[in-house]
Amino acid sequence: MQNNPSISLVIRKATNDDGPNIRALIFTILDEYDMEPAPKTTDRDLSDIEGYYADGIFDVLETTDGVIIGTVALELLGNGVCELRKMYLKSNFRGRGYGRKLLNHAIARAKELGFKRIELQTARVLEEAVGLYQKHGFQPSDTIGLERRCDQALALDL
Repeated sequence: MQNNPSISLVIRKATNDDGPNIRALIFTILDEYDMEPAPKTTDRDLSDIEGYYADGIFDVLETTDGVIIGTVALELLGNGVCELRKMYLKSNFRGRGYGRKLLNHAIARAKELGFKRIELQTARVLEEAVGLYQKHGFQPSDTIGLERRCDQALALDL
């Protein structure tokens, strides 16, 4: 399906002021898939976005009137490797190319920042996301440790 030309979206760097809206978006999406938010572990990064991602990125996709509809982040892991994190898209914007836009943005930014590999953790229940990662060349990896709500790891060599 094509992007709706009447909707104008921008990708911009997230700030800590965006935190409440980002947490609401992500936790709502997790709830959609019967996945539990983990603010003290997996989601602790959302309490200080600017600090946690100082060596990476945390960007939001938003409408021109400032409504955040998607997120994507890259966390520095070291040795030229980053982790793709927090890639979420509001349900009524899925299937319209915006997830692909976020992923392409993250891959381009990873290359700009000099990363050689992107790793990620995901859950099979997130079928659309898993399919998108695979279409972009991400391959299964058994060298990545998994967070509690994830059941598979994927990686892409840049």
